[in-house]
Amino acid sequence: MESSAVGQGVSFPLRFIRSFLTCFWFKAIGTTAFTTVFFVAYIHLLKNPSGPVTEVPLTWFDAAIGFQPAALIPYLSLWLYVSLPPTFLLTRTELVKYGLHIGLMCITGLLIFWLWPTAVPPANIDWARYPGMAFLKGIDAAGNACPSLHVATALFSAIWLEHLLRRFAAPRGLRWFSALWCLAIIWSTVATRQHVVLDAVAGTALALLFAGLSFRFVRVLPRSSAKTEILEKKRAIASTRC
Repeated sequence: MESSAVGQGVSFPLRFIRSFLTCFWFKAIGTTAFTTVFFVAYIHLLKNPSGPVTEVPLTWFDAAIGFQPAALIPYLSLWLYVSLPPTFLLTRTELVKYGLHIGLMCITGLLIFWLWPTAVPPANIDWARYPGMAFLKGIDAAGNACPSLHVATALFSAIWLEHLLRRFAAPRGLRWFSALWCLAIIWSTVATRQHVVLDAVAGTALALLFAGLSFRFVRVLPRSSAKTEILEKKRAIASTRC
């Protein structure tokens, strides 16, 4: 049986609301600024590769997954999913450290794209039959393939969400939902033909590397309810400075 995580006197919804409102504008502006800067750099590299573009080879896993137009929904949901971990962070210091590590992961991915431009093989699909997919292909072409930063950011977020949901004593079902959502996003990268399986594998490795590094430098609150309650109160007081 799991031990309780963040105290027992306050419900998870109330704790979430308090956390969501803590440093609200710092979170909102920081997340928006980070996403904007990332996209500017990503699109620049996509349209201006530094050299010959290598096609990442297909595997039999790609054929087994197949193209699924409905996968566009979980694929686009990444931008909501990656915004969730910061909502559970309680101080500006936590937010900066979290942003630093996910930022370094994205910079590493962009550096790889610059040093080794890659793309997915042509899918031989008439995208005009799928208006949503055609719109996506018009914005995010087949380049910047390996490693998949879509997979890397989804998995990095999922790992952090698991720790933070445990800290907030979230219902087990919510933690399962988060994990399944992450898996759906990873699956969608291949099912939309935006990436191939090898891209997803490389993105997974990148996420595991930087998530592991982040937990070496960013303290995650212990699950012991007594210790956590004390730390939470200290963080609540500190958060008033945001």
